[in-house]
Amino acid sequence: MTCHRLLLLIFICATVHASAQTKVLFLGNSITKHGPKADIDWSGNWGMAATAEAKDYVHLVTKALTEKAGTAPEVMVKNIADFERAYSGYDIAAKLKEAIDFKADLIILAIGENVPGLKTAEDKTKLQASVTTLLRAMKGEKKPTILVRSCFWANAAKDEALQQACTAVGGIYVNIGSLSKDEANYARSERPYKHAGVANHPGDKGMAAIAAALVKAVP
Repeated sequence: MTCHRLLLLIFICATVHASAQTKVLFLGNSITKHGPKADIDWSGNWGMAATAEAKDYVHLVTKALTEKAGTAPEVMVKNIADFERAYSGYDIAAKLKEAIDFKADLIILAIGENVPGLKTAEDKTKLQASVTTLLRAMKGEKKPTILVRSCFWANAAKDEALQQACTAVGGIYVNIGSLSKDEANYARSERPYKHAGVANHPGDKGMAAIAAALVKAVP
């Protein structure tokens, strides 16, 4: 192989690698994105409770991917807390059509916190099946990289269901369960909040830790 052909091959491989994740889909809940809500003293329109948009995990991950590829990916962010709360029988095709049609190269699923407590083995099986259906719908005919993050507030039953769904679609499971054990990762450790629910979310340090775990897992 000539030097010219070798350099061309290296360039092509680098280009393919860099463009492999040009469209990134974030599916999550309030930790991913939450609009202003005066009654809980939250004025942001980003991941609760980061102190600024640039400091939530979505924007930190996007920044890292941009630096890695040399160009910013196209990003879609969807709050699917309604799926969490009523996942059984959820009309994915109709309610998440925009996300499906986006045809992402990288899908990051960060849910679980709003899922009602799983009291039986049947509950866990239903959650696993619903999340698997969700991921398959997002995957479509493409072969995107799929990351499934465990709950920030660790929950063995929910996390196991999420991990099983991740395995079913050939995804990469990212276990962040240890983060909630460190008080420094909570927003309440960084500043006072009037609403306990907001304070219980990851703060800037927690968001950075979530982002680091996800970025590390991206192939």
